[in-house]
Amino acid sequence: MQALEQEIKELIIDALELEDLTPADIDSAAPLFGDGLGLDSIDALELGVSLQKRYGIKLSANSEETRRHFASVQALAALVASHRS
Repeated sequence: MQALEQEIKELIIDALELEDLTPADIDSAAPLFGDGLGLDSIDALELGVSLQKRYGIKLSANSEETRRHFASVQALAALVASHRS
């Protein structure tokens, strides 16, 4: 799972053009929004599109389940892993 988390961190940095961050700067358990990484709704949309392109995952924009998946890198990794099996 650590390799997948690393991959998702790199995807976040690339998709959102966060050139000042490295994967090591992102805590896998920290929130992606608010006090954590500080992403906003536009970032969520861009990240969702990137996840869809790379992993073929379909996400509903306003679903509570999608919000839970976007809680942290760990939650996104679990989502991707569940779609792989």
